[in-house]
Amino acid sequence: MKKLIFISLVIILTLFCTAKDKSYIPGIGPVSVVEKIQGDFQFTEGPSMDMQGNLYFTDIPANRIHKLSKAGEVSVFIEPSFHTNGLMLENKDRLLACQMDGQLASIDIETKKVTILIDKYKGNRFNAPNDLVVDKTGGIYFTDPRFNAPQPLPQGKEAVYYRNTNGKVTQLLDNLKAPNGIILSTDEKTLYVVPTMQEDMWAYPVVTPGELGEGQVFCELSQPKGKNDSGGDGVTIDTKGNLYITSEIGVQVFNTEGELLGIIKFPEQPANVTFGGKDMKTLYVTARTSLYSVEMEIEGHSFFKKSE
Repeated sequence: MKKLIFISLVIILTLFCTAKDKSYIPGIGPVSVVEKIQGDFQFTEGPSMDMQGNLYFTDIPANRIHKLSKAGEVSVFIEPSFHTNGLMLENKDRLLACQMDGQLASIDIETKKVTILIDKYKGNRFNAPNDLVVDKTGGIYFTDPRFNAPQPLPQGKEAVYYRNTNGKVTQLLDNLKAPNGIILSTDEKTLYVVPTMQEDMWAYPVVTPGELGEGQVFCELSQPKGKNDSGGDGVTIDTKGNLYITSEIGVQVFNTEGELLGIIKFPEQPANVTFGGKDMKTLYVTARTSLYSVEMEIEGHSFFKKSE
């Protein structure tokens, strides 16, 4: 019996040390090995938690939004999804969706009714809305790059927009190459934008909701061997303001000063990332054909709590 207990402890310690040796960042994690929740998808994206502990994520080519229940069961939540990419909880009842077919939508979680919030800017459809973040006023920042968009681009350029609660849309930025992931700082005084086709990640002071000051480079992503223009994709943030940016070589973690703290590796290239679980200490990652999770020491920041 003692021998069996000893062997079990050795196995647990080995697994823990393996996780720490490869990716562990002091005070952050991970504190477990990466778990593959489910595979055989086409291209997963947009993970977002609701207040009941369910996770929603998208499979863009399959034209579906999936739901991982708090009991661990994966099911189709909505089909067709109009090629939804990024998702974010707006409040306890509604999920916001960047539909790459050209619009920003709101989904009632209970009834699954889809309401189009905005589908045009200056008379033309959006290129292909990609990712979004909601501020404490209910305004929505979202990116509109080139991916899955008609050619020539309906808007003529790639840009970042803001939709206020009255439905007015303002174009904020049009000078980044393939703006993709987007997130606010925990105090909502800074907007971070993650371009996909350059190593520089950008930060902009929020003067007032929907109005930005002059931007500056926040950090430079570590590059895969032989490349110098590999950017990020999705992004999330923890309670201490550390950013988690998905990239070709893993989830790169930066502190508030833009210093690289470490890189969390996954079996497939990560596309997007969010915190969830009952204590917001589970990192969920959508990575190409699969959904993964890993346990962390630190808690993720929850934007939607502010509207409750």
